[in-house]
Amino acid sequence: MAVRTAATAAALLLLLLAASPAAAQGQASFRVTQKVERTTATHAVVVGEVFNDAAAGALEVYVTAEALDPAGKRLAQGIAWVGSIRARGSEAYTVRVPTVRGVTRYRVYVSGFQFAFGGSEAP
Repeated sequence: MAVRTAATAAALLLLLLAASPAAAQGQASFRVTQKVERTTATHAVVVGEVFNDAAAGALEVYVTAEALDPAGKRLAQGIAWVGSIRARGSEAYTVRVPTVRGVTRYRVYVSGFQFAFGGSEAP
């Protein structure tokens, strides 16, 4: 019984390790532009465009915008739904991030998506 459990655990570990590069490759299929459109006392509005460089359409695309301090530490974040992006296409997004002290820059990335031909990706 212990041998079977160890073999199952090893197979599961190999499966997880093999899946990681696929997520990274999927993530590499996107480019994101960004610009802070305006800042208020309560939030910053970050806008931009997500480009899908893959040969397949992407569904259920989400972006995360992070407010960073000078050391790159995340101080606040906002998440926005982009929707579907056709193959080799792009879509605009708008995301609100809470205003906090110490923010010097923003980082925006695709935080969730599913390619039209199958499996979802969430890095």
